[in-house]
Amino acid sequence: MTSIAPFGLTFSGLRHGLAAGIILLLAGSAAMAGDDVITVNLDRAKVIQLPDKTSTVIVGNPIIADVTILKRSNRMVLTGKGFGETNLIALDAAGNAIGESVIHVTPAFNGLVIQRGMDRESYNCAPGCQPTVTLGDAPKFMGDVAGQIQNRNTASSAH
Repeated sequence: MTSIAPFGLTFSGLRHGLAAGIILLLAGSAAMAGDDVITVNLDRAKVIQLPDKTSTVIVGNPIIADVTILKRSNRMVLTGKGFGETNLIALDAAGNAIGESVIHVTPAFNGLVIQRGMDRESYNCAPGCQPTVTLGDAPKFMGDVAGQIQNRNTASSAH
């Protein structure tokens, strides 16, 4: 686990995204500076310890990053949804900002990218290369791969 002060953030791997602007029913206290940067990879998640006395969490652009509040703890899961930067603001019960951080979403891709003119295809090569859905891929390729993934998941859940 990594801890970043003054926001009091702790990270570990976990996967689950939900709506931004979530109201917390948790207690606690800490201050955070406006220049903290949280880096998360696209399609990956981090568990973050929220400042004490946080009652509302706001993500500036939920297309870039999203949060899920973990029940019975003062933590949330931050998931990278799209490339870019946005911000995360923690508010206390009175609506006062008790912390703010910049969220930077970066690629986490370790594979092969094939460029065919303007069309791009991505493959995850761990250990053998298989097609994967990655932002920036050609719409037809992305739709075909996503459709195959959905069909496979539907077939496996029917058993």
